[in-house]
Amino acid sequence: MENKLGLLLKVFVLSTVLSFLIKYAAPSLRVPGTDAVALLMVLSPPVIMAIALFWRFQTQRQN
Repeated sequence: MENKLGLLLKVFVLSTVLSFLIKYAAPSLRVPGTDAVALLMVLSPPVIMAIALFWRFQTQRQN
């Protein structure tokens, strides 16, 4: 139970920090509003997740 509570607390803190960064730090970044940037922002999270899951699958397969 303590492990689940710790994980929940970590996710909550990380989410809070990320939301503050998006709200206050992101507007100061100069990102052009082009199609390529939008495509990169939309496709990068699934690609990163696919790489992470594939890497995890490979490490579990070797064990």
